[in-house]
Amino acid sequence: MNGAIYFASKYGSTAKYAGWIADETDLPTLYADGFIANPDEFDFLVLISPIYYYKPLMLDWIERNEAIIERKPFVFVTVSGAPPGEKLEGWLRDCLPTEFQSRMQHVALQGRQDPKELNWLHWIMLKIAALFNSDREAAREEAMGFDYMDRDSIAPVVDLIEKLKARGATQAA
Repeated sequence: MNGAIYFASKYGSTAKYAGWIADETDLPTLYADGFIANPDEFDFLVLISPIYYYKPLMLDWIERNEAIIERKPFVFVTVSGAPPGEKLEGWLRDCLPTEFQSRMQHVALQGRQDPKELNWLHWIMLKIAALFNSDREAAREEAMGFDYMDRDSIAPVVDLIEKLKARGATQAA
């Protein structure tokens, strides 16, 4: 099976993860809003998106391509400051199409945020969000930044991709 990695990135963490996954799997990486390649050209998809204000940054792309995605196996990877768990799953439930959610194989990776790299609007919004965050540790990270980037954390994504490739090889035989 041939696949592709479609990704969106705002400040670079997600692009870095997409590159690492591409290195391990030999899949091409395509910027989701670049319209370089039609997702219908691939047998399976790997969608990698940062969570940006409680929603995947590539939500519009997912919605525009929902009919294509419904016909294909896919892996959905999110990158955020939130650890895997109910908070992140709740954000996804609130915004992703129901059919997409029912079919996704989701892997949550943690990213990086350096307040010095943010534009002024995002910096201010994070400071305000930190003031209202009841989780004091998360509030501190929103205000001060964090770096959870870890190449080893892509192993579950690589495993899922290898299973998709193997399934395609079995079906072709």
